[in-house]
Amino acid sequence: MARELATRNRWLAGICLLAGIACAACTQRPYVASESGRTSRVLRVCADPNNLPFSNKQLEGFENKLADLVGRDLHASIAYTWWAQRRGFVRNTIGSGTCDVLMGVPTRFERTLVTRPYYRSSYVFVTRRDDGPRVASLDDPALRRVRIGVQLIGDDGMNSPPAHALAARQIIGNVVGYSVYGDYLRPNPPARIIDAVAQGDIDVAVAWGPLAGYFAPQERIALTLTPVPPPGTVDGALTFAFDMSVGVARRASALRDEIDAVLEHRRGDIDRLLDEYHVPRMDRER
Repeated sequence: MARELATRNRWLAGICLLAGIACAACTQRPYVASESGRTSRVLRVCADPNNLPFSNKQLEGFENKLADLVGRDLHASIAYTWWAQRRGFVRNTIGSGTCDVLMGVPTRFERTLVTRPYYRSSYVFVTRRDDGPRVASLDDPALRRVRIGVQLIGDDGMNSPPAHALAARQIIGNVVGYSVYGDYLRPNPPARIIDAVAQGDIDVAVAWGPLAGYFAPQERIALTLTPVPPPGTVDGALTFAFDMSVGVARRASALRDEIDAVLEHRRGDIDRLLDEYHVPRMDRER
């Protein structure tokens, strides 16, 4: 059981910090001098420069927009430490003290302090609307007859829950893996799994909801997203839906509490932001 929990925690860190290759980070100080000689507050944020819908260097991701919202309420400017979210991302950024905040981590993430959740999403089935299979669950017989794309985190057992669940059902030969690391020379490497559905390379993808929700409407062919239902007993400890929070450096508990207050106060604004990016939500049904 301890080994399973450790593997799951490592996987959570990987899937929710969707990956690219590492680039040089720039260190920022928490306070900077203004022209008047006074100091002004700076919110130091760690982020990937090429990872929509979450973040990019053009500040187009919903985590960029959330950072701006938090910064305004805290009367702080935003200073980014850019580092692609491959293994070592947490260690080389928030862990080394170059920044203080990660805008999206699982609520059970153990390497930082975490705020209250600001959304809950799940894995989804992605199919072509006109001629794709109609998949209702991981036990749907259709999954034994079609080409399935799943997200893969690495080569050491850190595969996504759908990959493990399909393997447990002996659905292997018709499964295609799409690394979340991807080709970092291309924009937003993890989006290739959604492209593959639209292009007909696969019939159904099982992808993380925010990624699918953002890129599916941009495809030339209409796609359908269906949430993966809660797992049955065959899946054991696997989880397909996750609460997401802001991660804050362990040394900054007061900052965590401040951000927590902003998330509560700005609940309506955050909901509208997530809707703008078509993030599939599960928390609204609670």
